Amino acid sequence: MTLLSILIIIVSIAMGFFVLIQESKGGGLASNFASSNQIMGVHRTTDLVEKITWGLAIAIMVLCLVCAFLSKREYDASHENLQATEAQAPAQDAEE
Repeated sequence: MTLLSILIIIVSIAMGFFVLIQESKGGGLASNFASSNQIMGVHRTTDLVEKITWGLAIAIMVLCLVCAFLSKREYDASHENLQATEAQAPAQDAEE
């Protein structure tokens, strides 16, 4: 569970980085590098950045869903143990 939380944080930071360098309609950090991309003739860089951003967004969604299912399973298991302990406690009190 802790490993998943760490992975979510790392992927979130990486996604923030790629969103910041992504070229938007209003400019952004990518607009500072746009002239160098045009000089070198590299137009596919923005496509790659966009695909990486979408991939990281999907990864965050999947990791969060897996984390939710695992935490639900842990909650159910601990709740069953608590109920079993509570059921045994009155039986022991009645025997005494």
